[in-house]
Amino acid sequence: MQSGPREIATPFRPIPLDVPEGMKPNEFFNSTENLNDLVHNNGLLQNPEGLLLYRKALGHSNEFDCSIIYNTSQRILDPLGRPVRRTQVPDPVKNVWNRMNQIIIDFMLERYPDADETLVLAGEASLDATWPLTSAGVPSIRMLHNHFIAFDMKALRAAPIADANNPNLTDGGQHSLFQAHMRDVYRAFFDELDLRILKPCEAGSCRIALTGYPQGLPSWEIQGGVDALKEVRFWKEYDTILQGFIDFYRTFFTQVSTRNAPLPRDIYFPDLVEDKLQFNNDFLKAAKMVRDRCIKDAKYANSIRWQPAFKQLIYRNDEGKLIVTISQNSIGNAITELLGVVVKREPDSNAYGRAEPALIERLLEVRRRLVEADLGEGIATPHWAAT
Repeated sequence: MQSGPREIATPFRPIPLDVPEGMKPNEFFNSTENLNDLVHNNGLLQNPEGLLLYRKALGHSNEFDCSIIYNTSQRILDPLGRPVRRTQVPDPVKNVWNRMNQIIIDFMLERYPDADETLVLAGEASLDATWPLTSAGVPSIRMLHNHFIAFDMKALRAAPIADANNPNLTDGGQHSLFQAHMRDVYRAFFDELDLRILKPCEAGSCRIALTGYPQGLPSWEIQGGVDALKEVRFWKEYDTILQGFIDFYRTFFTQVSTRNAPLPRDIYFPDLVEDKLQFNNDFLKAAKMVRDRCIKDAKYANSIRWQPAFKQLIYRNDEGKLIVTISQNSIGNAITELLGVVVKREPDSNAYGRAEPALIERLLEVRRRLVEADLGEGIATPHWAAT
């Protein structure tokens, strides 16, 4: 069978939301009013820490698809002031969030034990306003949230090959700035991080054979598999990967913005940045290349995402191993596209209705396990009861 990214069609039920006159959809989706609708129509569970588990109404997959969002919409009305990544979450909230992640991933692997039958992934998306506010791609909900998704491999095998020129599929491959011009620097920097559970993958060894993805991204095997997710050490290392990425990204674009700039403020690994980046000719040569182009090319300069933008995920590879990877998300691709899955959402209430009962049954079982672990209380909606 030909290896390549797949485009899969996912039916959904149109959402009856009226965007107030004079507002753009992305402006409305950032509002407290929209979050209230999300809770009351799709909410599954919430807890005192402000974490909300909900069904994805415009989902990626009707096999299994839900998210946890850190719902600060009523406490922080400024969308640009809300936490949008793990490193901005208070420790007590992060502790609960990590446990929720562990239980949901454990359920997914129990429910879908065969890697040959189901593609399983869970991941976090950066939601910073890191590209022009006038862009169509500005985040629809500017709050930290995780995705939990399962795709039927039979359906993926039957899906058509996606357009290889789709820009969202090139983020971590040869078109990526980091991979094309700083690959060795990037990998060497990550190699210096203190990781014991996460073991670096050999180049290309963690790809999904069907799609050929991820491409060009640093990846780590989770030694110990799903049991390792029960260890605090794993989640600290998961944070370390993100912290290292943020340091690299911020240091690079600080140098792009200002030649010979000092260390960025509040970085996580200042000695590592100074040793491996600020004195590295390849790193600084790439920064000069981007800076020179920004000065001459207004369109290119406008496309730069000056603050860290990323997708970080855990997925199961063909061998059944759990893998962590992180994307230099310069383009803004969907989290599924890191694994070569392009989702084409199609409005079709009848098709969605046929898949909905089984989907809801699985989501309610996840909710039951979370409630049992004292991670929240159920929410009643028109589609399900609170218990």
